[in-house]
Amino acid sequence: MSSSRATLASAAGVAFFGGATFVSTGSTRTGNLRATASTASASAPAAPEANVAGLAVASVAVATCFASRKAGTSTRQLVTLTAFENELGVQAPVGFWDPAGFTADGSTENFARRRQTELKHGRISMLATMGYITPEITGKFPGYLSPSAGLKFADVPNGLAAISKVPAAGWGQILAYMAFCEVSQDQSAGTPAAAGDFGFKVLTASDPEAKKTKLAAELANGRLAMMAIIGMFFQDGLTGSAWGDWANYTASPLRAFENELGVQAPVGFWDPAGFTADGSTENFARRRQTELKHGRISMLATMGYITPEITGKFPGYLSPSAGLKFADVPNGLAAISKVPAAGWGQILAYMAFCEVSQDQSAGTPAAAGDFGFKVLTASDPEAKKTKLAAELANGRLAMMAIIGMFFQDGLTGSAWGDWANYTASPLRAFENELGVQAPVGFWDPAGFTADGSTENFARRRQTELKHGRISMLATMGYITPEITGKFPGYLSPSAGLKFADVPNGLAAISKVPAAGWGQILAYMAFCEVSQDQSAGTPAAAGDFGFKVLTASDPEAKKTKLAAELANGRLAMMAIIGMFFQDGLTGSAWGDWANYTASPLRAFENELGVQAPVGFWDPAGFTADGSTENFARRRQTELKHGRISMLATMGYITPEITGKFPGYLSPSAGLKFADVPNGLAAISKVPAAGWGQILAYMAFCEVSQDQSAGTPAAAGDFGFKVLTASDPEAKKTKLAAELANGRLAMMAIIGMFFQDGLTGSAWGDWANYTASPLR
Repeated sequence: MSSSRATLASAAGVAFFGGATFVSTGSTRTGNLRATASTASASAPAAPEANVAGLAVASVAVATCFASRKAGTSTRQLVTLTAFENELGVQAPVGFWDPAGFTADGSTENFARRRQTELKHGRISMLATMGYITPEITGKFPGYLSPSAGLKFADVPNGLAAISKVPAAGWGQILAYMAFCEVSQDQSAGTPAAAGDFGFKVLTASDPEAKKTKLAAELANGRLAMMAIIGMFFQDGLTGSAWGDWANYTASPLRAFENELGVQAPVGFWDPAGFTADGSTENFARRRQTELKHGRISMLATMGYITPEITGKFPGYLSPSAGLKFADVPNGLAAISKVPAAGWGQILAYMAFCEVSQDQSAGTPAAAGDFGFKVLTASDPEAKKTKLAAELANGRLAMMAIIGMFFQDGLTGSAWGDWANYTASPLRAFENELGVQAPVGFWDPAGFTADGSTENFARRRQTELKHGRISMLATMGYITPEITGKFPGYLSPSAGLKFADVPNGLAAISKVPAAGWGQILAYMAFCEVSQDQSAGTPAAAGDFGFKVLTASDPEAKKTKLAAELANGRLAMMAIIGMFFQDGLTGSAWGDWANYTASPLRAFENELGVQAPVGFWDPAGFTADGSTENFARRRQTELKHGRISMLATMGYITPEITGKFPGYLSPSAGLKFADVPNGLAAISKVPAAGWGQILAYMAFCEVSQDQSAGTPAAAGDFGFKVLTASDPEAKKTKLAAELANGRLAMMAIIGMFFQDGLTGSAWGDWANYTASPLR
């Protein structure tokens, strides 16, 4: 017992003083942990750290002596512990992570052995993971895997089942390759190979920092691959399919919810936390109700952040009794401190009203989010389902958005963040580089430049330039033959191959003769070796001395190189899109004739389909193929277009013809000449004027039957100015009205912006004194 008490005493002493005891100011490796016995000199001056360390050692010594004296134990040798927190593979946010305590003995030899093993396992797992993925995406090699056994690559199944097809010679090759990897280099402790450096410059580099970065990335990728391949093995073993097959899980409790609202492509029903694993519809309904409420609150909160930043605040007082103006309330989290007691009461009262004003018990419409407001619901079940699904999706987005805003606000003290606060950010090093463009500025969401390394940035920029140039050439290679046709004559006279025989797009690869591949590779090699592209050279920055892309004037050169970067980025996106389209449809440009079953076919002959784009719906509003939804949107489009045409003429006419003589409102003494043009006119409209406007709007809505299928629903109100007795003439006029309405919608929005920004309905050239156009 006394020995135990002494041990506890010594442990307490070490624990109490441990933070200062294990400080090694002279060590080259931070965090080396050493417990050593030393003789303290009473006369030697001691630093505060040394004093604390001395106290700690003394406490250990006293406790140990006490234990020896009381229990008669022998002297114990303290173990030297060595930290590994600066080794490769230590990553934020967890730092050095060893929950199993493999490194608790502090042995560098054991650590090196395990690291070597980890590297090998990671590499094997990366190969195995790619072996699972690649055949699923690219297909398999043509021909035979084993001609003697008559085994084709196509006969080998993916995943674990492939093991049963490997012939004996294949196992021999696998074992031989493994043996070669093991014995071809000296991997004993302390050699480069033991640290994963086998002299392949793909994974290593002559620069120590670059090599360290690459090996650290390999370690991280290997760890991810080990997790991935184990997951694939389990999935394959349990389902018999290398990628799993949802159709096999007929008895899964998740099947109960796969047709619920909120199930969206591409992930389908997604519940990684397993909340629905019990299959309880009651629990699901309760969580869905909670999700709806959280989503609605988050949408309100998100708008509460955004709106004051854009529109400003209300005039006047929020709390007259407290003398608190709306303008005095800061945006974001800081606004909480300004809410008066009565305000909190109103907020709580509104929350209580929302909770108790309707029966939200299980099975009621309110429990599913239907509170009878026709804005979010509808009498048509399908339309209601679509609206509620959209609300769910928007609520989820808002929950993510508001949490992001809270963090940003809490960390920076600004509701929208303020880049000026990040003076020490490593991203500052690159904010003036080429390629930084409005409106996003320096944009690196993947954090490639987070290390602040100018060397890594320069290397990636060089790579980006090359990829951009290749993509621009490739994109033009797709586009040019479609527009201009192909060269006359022969591409390869010896092979009898004409340019006209080469198909466009990916299919052209199959026609390139061997000499052609040689020319391509030779040109690539020339581009690489014809100039010095090492760090710091003009070529490394994309300046190869061609005056088309560069110039003797530094500013002109900068502009041209920036334009090239932007075009290259666009081309990289474009060529990937073309590859996908070509691979999926077999046509370099796609072929509308192939999409016979497309729901968009239902609308390609509707009014408003115009050359050169034809039927154009990039937002996918008509993707459901619903003629009812199409008719409703068309009716809305017509009304918006008509209002916009009237509004546009209302902007233009007074500027050209002047205003009416006399009074707009005799009772108010308001003349037409007193009404300003543009948005400022709104402030002059008398109450009776607003009444007339609303009355005219109501008349337009209720004076005719506009239900689905009626002439008015298609925009035909019986006015012969816009229609005609001849069906073709009527169709032409209505199509022209649609086109004019679309143009007017764009025009009036532009006028509103110009008016709001400049204070003039038409802008005022006199305001642009600093314009370069002067």
